[in-house]
Amino acid sequence: MTAPRDALIADVLLPPDARSARIVDALAAAFGDACAAILHYGSHAQRSDARPESAYDFFVVVDDYAPAYRHLARTRGLARSPAFAARLNRILPPNVIAVRIPELQPPALAKCAVLSLADLARAVSPRARDHFVQGRLFQHVQLAYARDGAARNAVLDALAGCRERTIAWGRPYLPAEFDAMGYVRALLERSFAAEVRPEGADRLDALTGAQRDALAPVYDELLQRLAARNVIRREGKVHRLAEQVSTADRRRQERWFARSKRRATMRWAKYILLYEDWLTYVVEKVERRSGVAIELTERERRWPLIFLWPRVMRYLRSRPQRHPT
Repeated sequence: MTAPRDALIADVLLPPDARSARIVDALAAAFGDACAAILHYGSHAQRSDARPESAYDFFVVVDDYAPAYRHLARTRGLARSPAFAARLNRILPPNVIAVRIPELQPPALAKCAVLSLADLARAVSPRARDHFVQGRLFQHVQLAYARDGAARNAVLDALAGCRERTIAWGRPYLPAEFDAMGYVRALLERSFAAEVRPEGADRLDALTGAQRDALAPVYDELLQRLAARNVIRREGKVHRLAEQVSTADRRRQERWFARSKRRATMRWAKYILLYEDWLTYVVEKVERRSGVAIELTERERRWPLIFLWPRVMRYLRSRPQRHPT
């Protein structure tokens, strides 16, 4: 590892807690030799108000989709055929699937975003097709498993590049003055807006606070580098952009985020096809993040794609994201 890269991934090498580590061991065995690395992210990794019963979030990075899914199907089961899952993963990466770990006490549920090494490299580069991966990996994550040195270096390079690129997409959305965590807060706000999510502004504040210790040194370093390149300028304890964002740049980013949001919405269809018990997961997440209790009718449970849409549309019009506090 090079020193410049180290500073941008200082949080990544923090070890997961004991329960998360056991889940990671089970996932590495479930995906077999094709599993190159596992990244732990989300509320359990960030310790941001995660409930004990809530799913653990991981990126499972593989060499090739087909052998990884075949091994998973043999060891843990798979809702669809490995060939079908691999095909969907190539069309619109990543797939998000549920892997149950019943041997733990209490049993655990791993929500796995499956991504190849090649697709990971693309997703954090200027060639990224949408914001899904970058919107998660600029936050605190832990490299919980790496098969070998080559896989470890490839993933760490991708993560460092992801953090460096935040200025490229986040620049139009920065406040007039910002410090490291103000920078992170602006990135979170733009990332949440790039998807249809149940959370409101209070969740963004909670995430910023929960990740402060892990991310403040990382983004302090990044801001120093940006200041050295005259992208931003330091004024006392805060920073400002060195140049005003042009209307053309702002419009270009808005188009990209609009495209990203369309692709994020398209992934809903994949969740229905691949994510075991997807309806229960969605309902519980909306209840947990919005504080709104949802009671589904028998008809909505049996035919959600037909009868649940009116309720979905009402919620989307009134969700906390649209009315930040």
